Amino acid sequence: MKNISKSVKRSAIACLIGTFFLISIDSFAQRHGGGGAAHRAGGATHTRPAVQSRPGSNGGGIKRPANSSTNRVTRPAASNNNKITRPSSSNNKVTRPATSTNRNNNNINGNRTGNRNTNISGNTRNVDRSRDITINNNRNTVVRRNTVVYARPPYVYGGYRYHAYNPYYFHPYRPFYYGPVWHPWGFFVATLAVTAIVVSVESTQYHYDQGVWYAPSNGGYTAVPAPVGGTVNNIPSGAQTVNTGTVNNYYYGGTYYEKDGSSYKVVPPTAGTIVDNLPEGGEEVTIGDVKYVKFGETYYQPVKVDGKDKYEVVLVEEDK
Repeated sequence: MKNISKSVKRSAIACLIGTFFLISIDSFAQRHGGGGAAHRAGGATHTRPAVQSRPGSNGGGIKRPANSSTNRVTRPAASNNNKITRPSSSNNKVTRPATSTNRNNNNINGNRTGNRNTNISGNTRNVDRSRDITINNNRNTVVRRNTVVYARPPYVYGGYRYHAYNPYYFHPYRPFYYGPVWHPWGFFVATLAVTAIVVSVESTQYHYDQGVWYAPSNGGYTAVPAPVGGTVNNIPSGAQTVNTGTVNNYYYGGTYYEKDGSSYKVVPPTAGTIVDNLPEGGEEVTIGDVKYVKFGETYYQPVKVDGKDKYEVVLVEEDK
């Protein structure tokens, strides 16, 4: 009996060990979803739910909706991305005005470049830049004496006597506008109009165009005082006829001309000559109690003649 009991015990222990071993193998197979005895025997019933727990990973019927869903999600995303990038393209619209601004800037720069001569000279019209040119341009600013005796005593100040036939009558210096083609002394242009002609005076070449005299300067041309002795066939139709006391002169834009046969010759201003207007480029100077307008070495005194504001060429002499 003892031997039988021992055999039964051994058999029971062996069964328990075998059962435990089988349970362990089955559990291991279920955990790893792989083969094994339990999987082969009927574990497919247990593994199918595991496959269904991942829709789209297996099975074409499940995978397609997943892909369709993915496509549906992806397309709006792509559409949204396009919508996002289009405003980004609209940012290019923002840059286009910037580009047009650059174009405007180019236009402005072009204008500045094209009008550089005008703008620069326009800001310095009252400056006599003719001194930058190696030409004696002051020879026509010296006033020639009038033969008529002055009945009025001169104005004396600072060692000089200032002779005038008419009493001093102050009025502000307001430059007269002679038109867009007329330029004051010192005005620089890059090119001249086709109407300009070359005039030689004492072996020096000048260019004359519609009442303005130019000399070559710095790659262009600078308006200068008209050279005395320069002769032209025509002068502007707006020239004023002025009486010097001896002969009639023609005055235009600060320059005096005298008829010489069929031509007009540049002459110095004559003391006592009355002109209606003065051009740009003059300098208003105060000498004692009198304000004169000065062009080169020529002084003009403000006067009133026949109730109108005018200017008289002053004779300046050293007080000896």
